[in-house]
Amino acid sequence: MILGSLHNLYYHLLASPDSETGLEHVPPYGYSDKSISYCLVLSKTGELVDVQDVRDTSGKKAKPKLHNVPRPPKKSVNISPSFLWGNSQYALGLSKKTFQKNDAKDYFVAFRSYLIKALSKTTDDSLVAVTRFLNWWEAQGFTSDLIKQEHLDSNFIFKIDGSVNFIHQLPEARRLWASLVDDLDSKSPKGQCLITGTTGQSIARLHDGLIGGYFKNNSNKSVWTLVSFNRESFKSYAQDQGSCAPVSEQAAFAYTTALNYLLSRENGHCISINDTSTVFWAEANSATREHKAASWFSSLINPPTDDTQNKLLGLSLEKIAKGRPFQEIAPELDLQTRFYVLGLAPNAARLSIRFWLDSTLGELGQRITEHWQDILISPRPWNEAKPPSINKMLFQLIPRRNKSNRDSPKNLPPAHLSGEFFRAIITGTPYPVSILTKLLSCIRSDGDINGLRVSLIKGVLVRSFSHHSTKELPMALDKDHPSPAYQLGCQFALFERAQFTALGQLNASVKDKYFGTASASPRSVFASLHRNFNRHIADLRRGKKYEKWKGDPQLLAAWLEKRTGEIINQLSNHIPATLNLSEQGLFVLGYYHQRFVPKVSDSVLAVALKDESDDIELVIERD
Repeated sequence: MILGSLHNLYYHLLASPDSETGLEHVPPYGYSDKSISYCLVLSKTGELVDVQDVRDTSGKKAKPKLHNVPRPPKKSVNISPSFLWGNSQYALGLSKKTFQKNDAKDYFVAFRSYLIKALSKTTDDSLVAVTRFLNWWEAQGFTSDLIKQEHLDSNFIFKIDGSVNFIHQLPEARRLWASLVDDLDSKSPKGQCLITGTTGQSIARLHDGLIGGYFKNNSNKSVWTLVSFNRESFKSYAQDQGSCAPVSEQAAFAYTTALNYLLSRENGHCISINDTSTVFWAEANSATREHKAASWFSSLINPPTDDTQNKLLGLSLEKIAKGRPFQEIAPELDLQTRFYVLGLAPNAARLSIRFWLDSTLGELGQRITEHWQDILISPRPWNEAKPPSINKMLFQLIPRRNKSNRDSPKNLPPAHLSGEFFRAIITGTPYPVSILTKLLSCIRSDGDINGLRVSLIKGVLVRSFSHHSTKELPMALDKDHPSPAYQLGCQFALFERAQFTALGQLNASVKDKYFGTASASPRSVFASLHRNFNRHIADLRRGKKYEKWKGDPQLLAAWLEKRTGEIINQLSNHIPATLNLSEQGLFVLGYYHQRFVPKVSDSVLAVALKDESDDIELVIERD
């Protein structure tokens, strides 16, 4: 299914050239896009005339430019020259590297022998000039004033002086290369392709490598494979390598080329989610619809840095918060557009598939909308103009013991949780319960109860534990919520508030000392916390307060006692001995809701206390 979808994408891209440049998005069979830095300009007699820089110089630093060249041989530890292009050790016999088994000139000799044999029957002047150059260069002793140290170990192509096209682009060169590819395919074993179902096809022994993306692991690999058989235990019925899962040469080329196109960051179809490179693409009847669908998905998962785009995204999230249907949130999108998402992560020998989705844009959009609704809390923990990315949410799973390790790439969240979390988002399944366990552990470790952590806790509770409760989890403070754990969390926020207002900033606050115990075994500490709370209330009634706190301490004391009475009534004077995992999450949610409520003035508070109104709450300021 995955390889088949990538195979179809290749032919779709091949038939849909770029609307602005007219160039093909992907190369035809037998060719591949490779990074080329320089071009060796030859005379008709085969002498080196110039070294032309063909790198991309649009940025601050010149970088190799992708060129459509004959595809190189499959990965091999042996010397394997390419057709009419190669790096400096092949094209010139020169390199900065030191080789254990071969000298750089051995690579040149192999390159020269391969091209002389391949071009032996041609009479094309440009191709004959290449063979003359190879003989001339060896006779020159592999030296020329035109070759600089900076040229070494870069990829080279060839061109005739005064010609517009490179030599590998000439019709005669393409014809010769096509015949060479046919000869190679004819030597491959024949069988039925598992992707196309066609019989009598040349079966690929090795599949082309994949480059790009955001792959990171402990090795220095730069080329990866999706399908490979590198151990005896993977073989069956005496089959070897690609014969274990037969895919034709053309189908293998198609799916790897399409995947390399998606993994190229410049094409805008790849985002990083922790260690996973996530590629995505749409399938519609117009390139415009496909681009809109891909851009919409990318912006929701990884919000852009552009302020204008972020404001538009903020408006979409506002509609999501109000429960609007997806069609109203994104009316410009075709809900029947086919959409694909593939998550790839590095492994020891090949890429592993973290998640795969084949759905319509309408279904995917509804699932992402549900994700934002499930994690939404009040007050909102992010700026409306700058919503958090998935990566920023995942970084909440890392303990924050000091500022130096915050969001550091050296402190990545657990890789398996990242993949499971994103898969839950796009499939609409419950978030991993281990996320809740990890978040509670981080809170006990660093004491950081921030909005993003609480929103993730709420999301896990909504999707994994909501069936245990008769009432939905609240987005904002719910004073009538039946859960004792939620009410105890609210009460703990009041304990903290009373202490801070009476004593100010302490080296170790009630939260620092007791939050972990109170959220897991409340009965063991709540009695002593209540006694301290009553002492702080008595101080506030006498007018004693923290000098930097601005407000009426007596009004605050009255409100704290009133709010505490409401909570005690909800608890029916019963405090549970222990709280299970989901109840600990509810404790945190109640604490957050009570601690961060809309701010009101003393005058409004006085009226509220006089009228015994239940509609006014008092802010508990951030310390």
